[in-house]
Amino acid sequence: MGLLDSLQPKSTGNNEEKVSDQLLTLTDIIAPSAISITPRSINISGINARVYYAVSYPRFLNDGWIEPVLNLAKELDVSIFVHPIDTAETLKKFQKKVAEVQSQINIKAEKGEVRDPQLEAAYRNLEDLRDKLQQAEERLFNVGFYLSIYGENESEINKVENEIRGILDSRLVAVKPALFQQEQGLKSILPLANDELLVHSKFNSEPLSSFFPFTSFDLTADTGILYGINRHNSSLVLFDRYSLTNYNSVTFATSGAGKSYGLKLEILRSLMFGTEVIVLDPEREYEYLADATGGRFFNISLSSNHHVNPFDLPPPSEDEDPHDVLRTHVIELVGLFRLMLGGLTPEEETLIDLAIQETYALKDITGDADFGDMEPPLLTDFEMVLAGMDGSSSLITRLQKYTSGTWAGFMNKPTNVDINQKFVVFSLRDMEDELKTIAMYIITNFIWSSIRRRVARRLMVIDEAWWMMKSEDTASFLFSLAKRGRKYYLGIATITQDVDDFLRSPYGVPMITNSSIQFLMKQSPTAIDNIQKTFNLTDEEKFLLLESNVGEGIFFAGLKHVALKVIASYTEDQIITSDPSQLLQIKRAREELQASRM
Repeated sequence: MGLLDSLQPKSTGNNEEKVSDQLLTLTDIIAPSAISITPRSINISGINARVYYAVSYPRFLNDGWIEPVLNLAKELDVSIFVHPIDTAETLKKFQKKVAEVQSQINIKAEKGEVRDPQLEAAYRNLEDLRDKLQQAEERLFNVGFYLSIYGENESEINKVENEIRGILDSRLVAVKPALFQQEQGLKSILPLANDELLVHSKFNSEPLSSFFPFTSFDLTADTGILYGINRHNSSLVLFDRYSLTNYNSVTFATSGAGKSYGLKLEILRSLMFGTEVIVLDPEREYEYLADATGGRFFNISLSSNHHVNPFDLPPPSEDEDPHDVLRTHVIELVGLFRLMLGGLTPEEETLIDLAIQETYALKDITGDADFGDMEPPLLTDFEMVLAGMDGSSSLITRLQKYTSGTWAGFMNKPTNVDINQKFVVFSLRDMEDELKTIAMYIITNFIWSSIRRRVARRLMVIDEAWWMMKSEDTASFLFSLAKRGRKYYLGIATITQDVDDFLRSPYGVPMITNSSIQFLMKQSPTAIDNIQKTFNLTDEEKFLLLESNVGEGIFFAGLKHVALKVIASYTEDQIITSDPSQLLQIKRAREELQASRM
């Protein structure tokens, strides 16, 4: 024995047993501090619980009938016990039961009584099930469905109970509380695989499959375009946005998550089916796509040769009153000047309104005139009219930078842009940041006026839509397009990486609710909580968005949503990519090809 061993106090077996008794076990850690059981409920460490079991089911169960209960934003547990029944014993009982039913049918026939359709249906069902059991196509099971609800008090549990009963009653599934069996119910609910309630109903294999608690939606239709792959079951997400209640969509993602890539892919595939596409492109990402598809590309800037006159008027359609068209455009122009001049007082707004009407009158444009082919006024005409009004000096001073100052030339010339093409892109990359919101407002208004002239299947894409959501006037106009576009067969697709700015606008959430399609891609930790609250995401969906790779996310279409992965062919990828390294390789390959031809 060593020196150190001799210094240790001697221990006895009894002491070791006492020490082992005092050590915490896993059971001690998991177990609640106290449990109080009453005939109707259980109190577990201050939390009330009540266990229920299903007592009856309808004749037919639809797939996913249990899903609304599982998706409730309430604290509850569900246990499903499936006990196989011996087929040989079942067939013996079936033979006896079939004989009884057939005997009843024969007795009624001998007495000359009217046939009983319910009895005959039961006979056919028994024979059909017996044949399937005999051929091993089906099996019989005893199934127990148990449910436990938790709450701070009895009233909270009763409230949740009424909500669950409402869901299950609508599906003809009846549940009852496990009176005087709450202890057995709790043991059955715990993940111990112990069925102590033993309240069962008999099911064959086919209806039993409807109990499966996990369902994955398919978004596959007979017509439409491919949006990507369903990450849950690898099925194709294939459908037509124009088959939904409205044709609008919103896409939220961080920079580099692939949001523009996904929409460019939709544009490319939509063009093949005859959809006309118009894009507002703040970063010149769609130029190569327009070039590859034979579209038109307009670069809008202060020094550009492309101009849009904000005073252009849309021609009235057959069901529109020219007075209403003119009045609506005057209101939109007032909103534009409010944006351009940094806000207007009520007096200034009145002056602007009167000046706009007089400017149109100067060109003989009134509600009674046929202004479809009339030449619209310019901004300098408006300035001249406004200068002749009392109290307009401040407005003139602020307006001059757009007519004769640094920002002159952008909107003070006649429109020379023709968007009568299948694919049109307006690039605003070279426009000064101070003017981007104004430019997007003017161009969007011009596009809307052109769309109203001819109804066609169209998609208008607004990339980096947070620019328009920054101002209440531009956000309001964008929201009005989202509401009115369906009448003209127009879908509005908005994309943004600045989720907080978008949702901070009073029109942010209304834009989402007026969009049948929402695509959430990779999100930043700072924005995810706001996203989760807005879209009512589960914690699992929240973490999925935080960990998504490029081109992955959650795709909402109507009432369904799936985890989506955007996929493209090699040719499509070469056309739509915005990866700088790929673009350099493509440019180098083009130069080498041109050099080889010389």
